Amino acid sequence: MKLKQILCFGDSNTYGLIPGTKARYDWNIRWSGILGERMRPYGYRVVEEGLCGRTTVFDDLYRDGRNASKMLQAILETHDPIDRIILMLGTNDCKSAYNATPEDIGAGIELLLEQIEIFAPEASVLLLSPIYLGERVWQAGYDEEFDKKSVEVSKRLGDVYEQIAAHHGISFLRAADYAHCSGIDEEHLDAEGHSRLAEAVYNKILRDIISEAA
Repeated sequence: MKLKQILCFGDSNTYGLIPGTKARYDWNIRWSGILGERMRPYGYRVVEEGLCGRTTVFDDLYRDGRNASKMLQAILETHDPIDRIILMLGTNDCKSAYNATPEDIGAGIELLLEQIEIFAPEASVLLLSPIYLGERVWQAGYDEEFDKKSVEVSKRLGDVYEQIAAHHGISFLRAADYAHCSGIDEEHLDAEGHSRLAEAVYNKILRDIISEAA
């Protein structure tokens, strides 16, 4: 049986960073890894493309290669043909250095969707708005690249992304409806969060497959 491919394109919460560390969860704990196991009986292979610090369109002054808009075309070509793309970015765009509004971040998402339409036009897209940043994320001992405004911006991304998904005629899911950041670092999914998100994405994809076949 020829496997179809699902590309999971995101940041550290797709990479599977363990809260409070620089280590990575194993395949069977990461949401994308769990999804891969669940989707294999349906003829799908999941490809993970998560990178810590990845933004939609912003350049990180201290780490190269974090601007998704400069990498997505090559990644799409690398994994061609792609049947489904799960896109979850925006958390790092909330950093105070970028001073971005939810609408600014949404514009970055739209640019990525335009690239997908050009370089993977046959792929179905599931757009995920990311989990919320924790209320203390900006405080000492957590991640001071964020500030109070960052938390509020993260909470408004869902509504912006939902409108974008409707405009582009693609599927949408709010990750924050199913999973939350760990209290350890106020930013990343813990093992339970990965499990909950995997279940939500799995159910959404199955519904989309049924809907497309109808």
